[in-house]
Amino acid sequence: MTTLRPFVCDDMFRFNNVNLDPLTETYGLSFYLQYLAHWPEYFQVAEAPNGEIMGYIMGKAEGHHENWHGHVTALTVAPEFRRLGLAATLMAGLEEISDKKKAYFVDLFVRVSNRVAIEMYRRLGYVVFRRVLEYYSGDPDEDAFDMRKALSKDVHKKSMIPLTHPVRPEDID
Repeated sequence: MTTLRPFVCDDMFRFNNVNLDPLTETYGLSFYLQYLAHWPEYFQVAEAPNGEIMGYIMGKAEGHHENWHGHVTALTVAPEFRRLGLAATLMAGLEEISDKKKAYFVDLFVRVSNRVAIEMYRRLGYVVFRRVLEYYSGDPDEDAFDMRKALSKDVHKKSMIPLTHPVRPEDID
């Protein structure tokens, strides 16, 4: 049976099987530690009965007033554990935490080329709010979709009304 539990420091030495996926954004150890210190409730792991890390979600709460929201910084599931509903379960947990914090919405950024992830997020109720030009560095740089899902605080779902034009990374608040 899969266990969902808080991420702990030792997990950083055990999650390579998850982070080796080419579509997974990886960060330096200090970045993971910063999230763990500031937003521990947003950093969860799915663990197999044998102790193997199946996937994790890392996020935070940010913004002000009607822009107060939960943000998914990273969501990834190891290839051998995909299509089991783990990503949806991890997302539901982050959405629940954000709702309890009275956030208006949850947002995330996804590569425009990552069609599988985009479709999964759509099935979970997310919409493309805007396109962010050259968000991901690389050769060449790649655009991202900023996808959003309104929470109960956003009664009129204003946070999900898409922008009609793309933005640049420096224009993101």
